Amino acid sequence: MLLQEGNWKRLLRRPASSGGYVTAAIRQTIRRDGMNPYDVLEYRREFRLVNHADPATLHSKRCAATLRWELDFSEALPVIRSVPPSKVSRASVDFTEHTDWVAELVAATRIVNVDDRAMQILGISLDLSEVIGEAVGRFVPPDVRQILAELIVDVATEASRARTIVRRLESNERLKDPVVTAWRSEARHSSNTVFISVTGLADDDRSLWDLRASEERYQTLIQRLPIALLQVDVGETSRVLRELKKSGVSDLDAYLQHHPEVIDSANTWARVTEINERAISLLGGTSAVDFLGPAGFLFAEARDVQRRVLAARFNLQRNHTEIMKIRTASGQLRDVQLSVAYPTPSEKLDVTLLALEDITERLSTERQLHQLEADFERSARIALLGQVTATIAHEVNQPLTSIVTNAETSLRWLARQDPNLEKVKQLTARIASSGRAASDIVQRIRGMAAKQEAERIPLCLDEVVEEALVLVGHEIDSKSIVSSIQLAATLPVIGDRIALQQVVVNLLCNSIQAVTESGVVKGQIKISTRVEAGDKVSFSIHDNGPGIAVENLDRIFEGFFSTKPTGMGIGLAISHSIVAAHNGTISVLNHPEGGACFTFTLPAAAP
Repeated sequence: MLLQEGNWKRLLRRPASSGGYVTAAIRQTIRRDGMNPYDVLEYRREFRLVNHADPATLHSKRCAATLRWELDFSEALPVIRSVPPSKVSRASVDFTEHTDWVAELVAATRIVNVDDRAMQILGISLDLSEVIGEAVGRFVPPDVRQILAELIVDVATEASRARTIVRRLESNERLKDPVVTAWRSEARHSSNTVFISVTGLADDDRSLWDLRASEERYQTLIQRLPIALLQVDVGETSRVLRELKKSGVSDLDAYLQHHPEVIDSANTWARVTEINERAISLLGGTSAVDFLGPAGFLFAEARDVQRRVLAARFNLQRNHTEIMKIRTASGQLRDVQLSVAYPTPSEKLDVTLLALEDITERLSTERQLHQLEADFERSARIALLGQVTATIAHEVNQPLTSIVTNAETSLRWLARQDPNLEKVKQLTARIASSGRAASDIVQRIRGMAAKQEAERIPLCLDEVVEEALVLVGHEIDSKSIVSSIQLAATLPVIGDRIALQQVVVNLLCNSIQAVTESGVVKGQIKISTRVEAGDKVSFSIHDNGPGIAVENLDRIFEGFFSTKPTGMGIGLAISHSIVAAHNGTISVLNHPEGGACFTFTLPAAAP
């Protein structure tokens, strides 16, 4: 079988030199010169020599890991000799430039023995008998092969067989502070055998392959997520924040306002270490190199945001979200929503993830929408003016008539041979009062039509209702509608006087039209305000018109929906938006006594 297949392996019991028997894994391989066999290599491992790891230690976190290999580089000697003698040394050979040569070397180096810990860390799931005699390059990651090749070359070319090579390596994702020790067998029959031992602290029981695969999945996920992501190293920043907390700082936000130099330093401490393609595109770069390094550029236009981000980290928050402005590489300002995910203990405390969502277009659209809504409301107010023209004429005519009457009377008193100056003084005061009344009416009308910013101030809702009644009172009287008014809103509200006045006028005009067009003999409108539970103030208006069809109740506040043939369908929609903008609610129902009842409720002003 050995001659036919070229190799043979089996577990055997052999007599031991000390007496008794020992179980060994045997693997024999035929060496050939072309087609002619000329030697038989035998690899064996006696199981009594295996230093099995203690299971409790093996599975404990941060345990001291010792990996032991016994390798035969006999077949690798021709590969080693293929490098010119002057270059066969670790100091002169750049193994990173000879990956094919390294691969050939580790493929020709055979495993004689390996301990359980090494098999676990390297993720070798085969039985030991299947590993012995195999090429070591089959079981180690590519970057480990380079280190292994260096050690084999150093040992194979070392003049003194007794010399031990010790090398301290950089910490990696599997071992912390690893130290590699390699030495050559002094036994003549195994002179081409190298022993390798690796010690270090292990934080994770997963194999190197598992960890590498996990890291690759993480990197792939970051790159493929449809959102701009940056990974930032905040190790130094975290250390400084801990020191500030130890020194007694409790309010970092206030502290940073008085010590802005800490923010300046944080701009250099925090460093971008990873960035995906979506973030590169958002920030106007061409490659990751444009942004790897100090992360201060992210907050160049938003230092207040940076202060709050640091304060959130200081307060051990899990995340922080805020809208900010960011300047791209081309100098363009963009609006972004920043989301920061902070690490917690058991995670990497020196790593923070930043997500950026470009909301420039969204905010622009929202601003345009707000402008359209404002224009829409103004159009509705102007349309409403047409409905109250008669009231305007009536209300302005009253003070004007009073002014004319009092002025003519004053002239007659002055024309007398003995002028009554006291009477003229009284009449002049009346003229001034009537003038102010006319001016107030004009100002209210101008306010409804004017395009001006809303002014939120404490208001008495009863006064708003009374002012609205002045505008449409003549319409109520001219239609012979009986009005019942009960105003008891003793708590103020925060709002815009003109806007809320518009809501009341809209509801009044709706009720007037409903009563008039229904043909009822005696039209009635009941108006009331009151304080509701939970510090709220409400306004209600109930008419005895026909009410609202059940199928229209859910649509009555929709824009451009109207039950009237000549209605525009904007009055109630505007009223709904105004009430909502005041954090209130508006509703309608058909009253049990008949007719429709509209009610809006607003939160009372804080005391």
